[in-house]
Amino acid sequence: MTASQARPDVFTVHYVLKNKIGELVDTSEGSEPLHFVYGSPGIIEGIQQAVKDRNVGDCLEVTVPPAMAYGEHKPELVRKVPRSLFEGIENLQVGMKFQTNTGDEAQIVQVVGIDGNLVRVDANHPLAGFTLYFDLEIVGRREATEDEVAQGHPLF
Repeated sequence: MTASQARPDVFTVHYVLKNKIGELVDTSEGSEPLHFVYGSPGIIEGIQQAVKDRNVGDCLEVTVPPAMAYGEHKPELVRKVPRSLFEGIENLQVGMKFQTNTGDEAQIVQVVGIDGNLVRVDANHPLAGFTLYFDLEIVGRREATEDEVAQGHPLF
């Protein structure tokens, strides 16, 4: 990074996430706000684009399509596996989540169905395929440090 290149900002944002019929899905109210370095891959593109040119105190209503959130739901990430893969889990239930280590990376799968000796698991993000409706309040904005840029997240 040259002296003429500005470092990205660290944003601190309170959020309320609702579904399309207005039901609460998630919120930072009553807990720690969301902190992120602008441009970091861990934050959905729709939120980053919404706050890009905004300042502390700005309140926004943002609609984020799947392409700018968690992507479309991919049917190929839903598959049936043998119940024997869950050996040691006595009371396997729909909704349970497990980490798998297939290939080079860990993946989270959710049990979405149980049919005898077959278990249907879904490796899509739970919000894949959904349009997300956010109320955002920017409560902090500052230039990221070199270490924060290098690590891709704020340091406190």
